[in-house]
Order: sequence, then structure tokens, then C-alpha cells
Amino acid sequence: MRIAEITAFHVRIPLRKTIRHALYTRTTTDSLIVHCRLHNGIEGWGEGLPRPYVTGETIESAFEQLRMIDLESRLGATFDDLGGAIQLCDALQVDTSNRNGRDCFGNSVRCALELSVLDAAACAMGTPLSSVTAALPEAVSIRQSSQQVRYGAAITSMSPLKQAVRAWQIRAYGFQQCKVKVGVSGIDDVAALKRIRHVVGQQVDIRIDVNGAWTCDNLEAKLEPLLPFGLTCIEQPVTHEQVDGLTAIRSRIETPIMLDESLCSLSDAHRAVERGTCDLFNIRLSKCGGLLNSLKIAAFAHQSKLAYQLGCQVGETGILSAAGRHFATSVGNIRYLEGSYDRFLVKERLTVQDLTFRRGGCAPALTTPGLGVDVDLQALARVAINKEHWTFK
Repeated sequence: MRIAEITAFHVRIPLRKTIRHALYTRTTTDSLIVHCRLHNGIEGWGEGLPRPYVTGETIESAFEQLRMIDLESRLGATFDDLGGAIQLCDALQVDTSNRNGRDCFGNSVRCALELSVLDAAACAMGTPLSSVTAALPEAVSIRQSSQQVRYGAAITSMSPLKQAVRAWQIRAYGFQQCKVKVGVSGIDDVAALKRIRHVVGQQVDIRIDVNGAWTCDNLEAKLEPLLPFGLTCIEQPVTHEQVDGLTAIRSRIETPIMLDESLCSLSDAHRAVERGTCDLFNIRLSKCGGLLNSLKIAAFAHQSKLAYQLGCQVGETGILSAAGRHFATSVGNIRYLEGSYDRFLVKERLTVQDLTFRRGGCAPALTTPGLGVDVDLQALARVAINKEHWTFK
């Protein structure tokens, strides 16, 4: 098997509601969609969401990087099976010449390219994308097959009335976990958590995501009044520039700390373990550079006796939701699971299949070949702003 063509699309998708947190307010999402066609006609799809406040990427820089990569020399080799496709993608190098001082610039590009190739290869072999976990040697310690997974809910910064309505919806829908965004200027976090806890009850696991809005100087004071609400985790309490200061703070507080914006690569993961800055990793396929890197980070967390969650990017379509589902149903011990908000969040999910979770956040494994979804080409055409094409000899 060999790749014949790669096509990249810039899509802009409106969201069904405004998503607001300490770093950004979003009403649309700009995504990179990649289509791969093999010489035998089999196709694959991938998606990446460049986020300047996470990996330093923009949709414009994503296309700049694609133009800089000699795609045929990097991805033009013949492969015989899924293992060969994994080796081909694992060797893919994207220029990370660090505009953000780290090695995660370009991760959304790598994710979109890798997923499109692995999807095509898995389709050619008649096996679901989750088979990648079983075929990747580094993932041996975390492999676990599940027929169903359970996603958690999220409450972003919004008015008290909308927060209360959202909390009642979470209770009525039967969610077991809920993440609450805090740290936004003008929002009373204590009142918000009191309201949410009162509505959802004591049985729901509540954690908070600060998106770096606090500092090492005020973290303990900010956290203290929130502790009565039974928080199980605090995500990215400070900016990446201050993250090393969490080492000392972690020894003084009982609430586990999760890294997100400071956990975008395997080198980030190694640095976090070496410096003792966290208890959990938030792994997201796009920001971490694809399925293979994400599996390696999860395996490293397990090896280092840290926990991990599989997160998602706000506004991801059914393509990335499907990839996340394959990760979730083939990896064990995921502490928290986010994603598959499709019908509730994006106005164009881009896939024929609706991957939105069911009651209680439950969702089944995808068992058909590849990603297990079909891309709605008419929907793609409606939201595509630009596309570029590369043909392999």
C-alpha cells in the first residue's frame, strides 16, 4: 500500500453555544481536516484543531507547516499492513521550530496527517482504529478493550441561571462526572460551585478547570473556599510559565493537580514527572500530536504512577470524536473522559454517523474498519474555507 493523495481543508464550524473560559471565548472553531487516499482507492480522514493558547498554532500556521513538509518523502514509502503504517506515521517529523519555546508547535498538523493515514490503513486491513493500541509496543501496559465507555459533562462560565439549568440537565441525564470552568473575571466561583453541587447532588464527581487563571502566589487562597464542594481534581491552575512552582504547592494541598496546557508532548510529560508538578495528565489527541503520541504519554503516566484523562478540543467534529472513542475503548484506567459532544456543540459534525454520547454519557465502541465513520462531503463543502492538495507519484 502507498499513499496517492493528501488533501487538507480549512473548515470553520459555528458552535451551538458560546464557550467561555479563562483563556478564550469561542463561538466558532477553525479546524484542519486531512483526507488521505491510497493507491488502491481506500480513503482515510484526520482532524487537528490548532490552538494558539495551547500549542502556539493557528490555522494559518498549520497550512504553512504543511507546505514546508515534503509530504511525499515523509509519507511516500510502501507499507504492507497496519504495523507498517504505524511505523511510517511514528517516523513523521513536523517542524516544531519552537515559536512557543516547546516541541508541541505543529502537533495539530501531525495529528490530522497521522489519523488520516492510520484510518486508511486500518480500513484497508478491515480492522478498527482501536487496533493501533494493540499494535503499538509502547502501549502494552495500558491496553484494555471495552465495549462501552462513559463520558463526563462540563459546565463553562455562564450566567447563574444558565449554570443552574445546565446542572439540572446533568442530573437528569445521569452523568457521573462534571468539570466546572473557574477563574473567569467577574464570575463568583464559590457561588457557582455551591449552586452546581446543590443541584447535581453529592453523588456526582466534580472537578475544576482553571485554564491557568491563578498564580502560584494565590492558588491556595483561591482553592480554599472551593474545597467544601468535594473537588476531586484541579486542572491547570497556573500558566505554563509558572508550572514549576506547583512542585512546592502540591506538597501542601490534598486536591490532585492535573496538567493540560502544560502537557502537550512526551517531553512535557517527562518534565512534569521529573519536577513533580502534577498528579494527572490531560491527554488530548490534537494537542499531543496524534494517537500514537497520546498512547505513549498515557503509558508513561501509568509507568510513573500518575493518572490520566482523555480530554477533547472544544469544537472537534465527529472525525476527532471517533478517534477519541477508539482511544477510550482500547486503553484502561482512564480517570476522566471528555468528548463526543457532537450534536450538543457543533452545527456541522462532518460525519454521517452521530457519535454523541447517550444517557449517562454512555457510548459504545466503534467496531467497523478504520475510524468507523463516513464523512459527509456536502457538510464538508458547506464549512470549507480553503483546501490544498498534494499528489504522490
